[in-house]
Amino acid sequence: MSSAVEKLVRLVDAPDRFDHSHADLREVQRAALDERFRERKDRIRLLARRAEEAGTAEIRDRADMVPLLFPHTAYKSYPESFLIEERWDRLGKWLGTVSPYPIAPIDTSGIDGIDDWVARLQAAGHYVSCSSGTTGKSAMLLASERDMDWSRKDTVNVFSWGSGVRPDRDRRMFGLGATAAVPKNLIIAEAQEAAFGDPARERFRPPLAPITIGSLTKMVVLRKKIADGTALPDELADFERTSRERQEALDASVLAVAEALVRHREEKLYIAGMWSSLYQVAKAVRDLGYSAEHFHPDNCVYVGGGLKRAQLPPDYQEYVHQTFNIPPERDFQNYSMQELNSGMPKCREGGRYHVSPWLVPFVLDETGDALLPHESGEIEGRAAFFDLSLDGRWGGIITGDKIALDLDRCACGNRGPSIRNDIVRYADLTGDDKIGCAGTVDAYVRGLS
Repeated sequence: MSSAVEKLVRLVDAPDRFDHSHADLREVQRAALDERFRERKDRIRLLARRAEEAGTAEIRDRADMVPLLFPHTAYKSYPESFLIEERWDRLGKWLGTVSPYPIAPIDTSGIDGIDDWVARLQAAGHYVSCSSGTTGKSAMLLASERDMDWSRKDTVNVFSWGSGVRPDRDRRMFGLGATAAVPKNLIIAEAQEAAFGDPARERFRPPLAPITIGSLTKMVVLRKKIADGTALPDELADFERTSRERQEALDASVLAVAEALVRHREEKLYIAGMWSSLYQVAKAVRDLGYSAEHFHPDNCVYVGGGLKRAQLPPDYQEYVHQTFNIPPERDFQNYSMQELNSGMPKCREGGRYHVSPWLVPFVLDETGDALLPHESGEIEGRAAFFDLSLDGRWGGIITGDKIALDLDRCACGNRGPSIRNDIVRYADLTGDDKIGCAGTVDAYVRGLS
């Protein structure tokens, strides 16, 4: 007999995976949460500590899981001094506090920066990704080979479901702007190209240097030094020069991408990027004298990353669609985050994001301490999730997002839970984001490392 976790994750290929009601999922999700807890409680040190503090021995209902969810800051709890001083052995020990798999010491001799350290970990089967650090410090997130395999499958399935585009390998792929060159992002890009890209047509890549984990963490270190007043004059000068050169490269790439899109305007296109880069390139295409009437009628767009605080005009989405001739049903948007392994595709009819059966949603109070009562209808609060597909780290995360979760049937007819398309960050609402258990968790992880 298959386990509760297996029953849910094998729905990844099911056409009706978003048509399972909350009532139908409630008990099997509870059993799956209990199963995952029992498997991992003695293998992840931070989880064991949280369970001991909460007095939790089993998951009898979803509320029992709340004290065991990690605040998103847990993956940012490494001391910046480890990066500044390049203490790779200590960073490895810190990762071990949140990993279900032993991280054996690796040879740190001759390591040339964090990218080299990450490459050595990857050779040992530990994939490290970083968040963009939009709100400050980057999260460092472990994943396993099984997680990489899952991402390859899930990304194709959610895009096809959310856009209606079949994986027929008949499109020219266009990437706009620059994204972090971390394992999960690279795997997703490769899987999308393999499923939807025409192998006879080379993928267009903007003329930009990749954003590596090293470049992301370098910014974290410099922010810390600037805040502490310890940044040296040559470090500040290098930062200003790098920022200027980066902006000049971005400006040049906008025109290069626009010109390439115009050259291939009669082909069926798959365009991927964040709204800010999509809008900038669309404006450049308009300036060249082209718009929807010049492009193929079955183009599609993959939008990732949200606005990231970019300031765009109110009609930015319509402007992009009307530039590249994107039919409304071919606009794919996805609610997810580096901390999760699975995507939540935007509904083509209901203006909502659909939650997969193996992704258990929780709506908490603002502090993240308590589960809000919710068995039907819509409720607003702090988003938390347990991703049962995650293998390389604990699947439970308390996010910085305020959401509205609806447990009733969506306008599209699917019965599964869905999230309203007006997600905001608490940090943007209040100027700060305080999760009740974050300080305790961060202190504990720092103590172990």
